[in-house]
Amino acid sequence: EKLGGTKKRNEKKIKLDEFLPIYSQVKKEKEQVCYEDFIECLKLYDKEENGTMLLAELQHALLALGENLDDEQVETLFADCMDPEDDEGFIPYSQFVQRLMSDPVVFD
Repeated sequence: EKLGGTKKRNEKKIKLDEFLPIYSQVKKEKEQVCYEDFIECLKLYDKEENGTMLLAELQHALLALGENLDDEQVETLFADCMDPEDDEGFIPYSQFVQRLMSDPVVFD
């Protein structure tokens, strides 16, 4: 909210030129990311708003966005922190984040 967002989902849309200064400000901040921050990000992929997301979307985000990981790192992360996906390809993302934060995966 301090950066211009709202509590209610889809209440406000911003344009790229509005987003870039917000992104720059957040990137400069050195504070640690907490569980709630990860959950808020993953909620963007929660189409049914039921606490699940497609495993393929999480894999794509980890491979292609931000400080992307390689295939081997993603497979290690999933093996250490994730339950198998359901029949439709969905995973409960809160459990993934909890496991990731409680016992961080270390890459060689």
